[in-house]
Amino acid sequence: MGQGRVVSIQGPVVGVEIEFGHEVPAIHEILEAKTQKGERVVLEAVEYLNRRNTDKTVIVQCIALTSVFGLQRNAPVFINGSVINTPVGDEVCSRILNVLGEPIDNKGPIKAKKKCPIHKKKVSQAKDVGVPQQIRFEIMETGIKAIDLLFPVIKGTRIGILGGAALGKSVLILELMHNIITKHSGVCIFTGAGERIREGNELYHEMVKQNIIDRSVLILGQMNESPGAKFEVVHTGMTIAENFQKEKKDVLFFVDSVFRFAQAGSEISSLLGRLPSETGYQPTLISEMSSFQERIQSNKDAAITAIEAVYVPSDDLTDPAVVCIFSYLDSILILSREYFQLGLYPAIDPLLSSCSYMDPLILGKRHFYIAQEVIKVLSIYEELRRIVSIIGIEELSKDDRILFERAIKLRNFLTQPFFTAELYTGKKGVYVPLVKTIDGCEQIISGSLDKVPEQDFYMIGAL
Repeated sequence: MGQGRVVSIQGPVVGVEIEFGHEVPAIHEILEAKTQKGERVVLEAVEYLNRRNTDKTVIVQCIALTSVFGLQRNAPVFINGSVINTPVGDEVCSRILNVLGEPIDNKGPIKAKKKCPIHKKKVSQAKDVGVPQQIRFEIMETGIKAIDLLFPVIKGTRIGILGGAALGKSVLILELMHNIITKHSGVCIFTGAGERIREGNELYHEMVKQNIIDRSVLILGQMNESPGAKFEVVHTGMTIAENFQKEKKDVLFFVDSVFRFAQAGSEISSLLGRLPSETGYQPTLISEMSSFQERIQSNKDAAITAIEAVYVPSDDLTDPAVVCIFSYLDSILILSREYFQLGLYPAIDPLLSSCSYMDPLILGKRHFYIAQEVIKVLSIYEELRRIVSIIGIEELSKDDRILFERAIKLRNFLTQPFFTAELYTGKKGVYVPLVKTIDGCEQIISGSLDKVPEQDFYMIGAL
């Protein structure tokens, strides 16, 4: 056990001086110290500074994974000799862990047979040669009309839910978990990176209520924790997911929010003295994001399907961190503030959002055709909306007016009450099979429901 001492503390960044004769910790290795009250402080080595005037010491810059409140200068630091190792396997199911893999649910220690380091030295590319087509493009039904019709969740892909503050990202994540896990045979892993304590608490009790906690794992690096914990917690969650994949179990991997992960990296980078890049983000943003995102891979035995919430600061989709995340996503669901203010829940903007798997060979000809017709009608509505706001709907031609009214009915039909939002909406949640969603949209587009008032389509399930 090597030993050093604390020589500087700048927020979550702690400088540790290692004396000559003691082993210098490797990058990502764990060091431990104690506060004035004897509380444990866990540090992770991230870089080395130049040696001091003599060659007898070296300064190791570390990020704190726990609170540094009460840590004093010259406090002794012990080198643990290992990196963060998290318990994996069936023993972690129904438990809540922190970034260090320690239980925080007051249910006692986790008696796992195996522990794995959270950092991988090399990301191996998945060998999907020979994987049958029906497995590679298996549609996972969510019961949410807008998603199943226009942006289907394909097994083994990455789906991003992007939106500004208070647009319903977390509620949509909860609903997806609720609807998919009940029909999904694998394991669900939820990683909370920098989100509110209240949300983690609500999520846990909702899982208990719906009897899906036995196949779920929660890993939380919460908003009140250090940036180091918020940054490393996604790697802890990913390590647990990879182990289940090795056991040939399909994994649903939820992250809320990937932006907080990037933000924590930016905070650490600034305190380490690195020169910022565009708009103040860390120069290592792309490499840090890729080290996480490229671990989300599937193979012929099991798939990891990632659903990631991305906070969009000030509703600015051109923010460098958001743009960086874009490139790794297969489907992008953008939540619109305008839709939210109109009461269209979920507030997914179908014209701004996109899906890489909108293909008749994957979805089927009927599904693909109806989805394209819906997008077409909604596009025409957006063109006519500005005209209607100026001259009124009465001035439109007969054909344009019919399309305009059908588009309103389609927008209303694609809303629905959520199970996880019953407390807020006062309406019982509904699960709508994909077939009924396609049937409903087809009836609206064909004109067979032109005489039905548009308000009758709002916040309902199937027709």
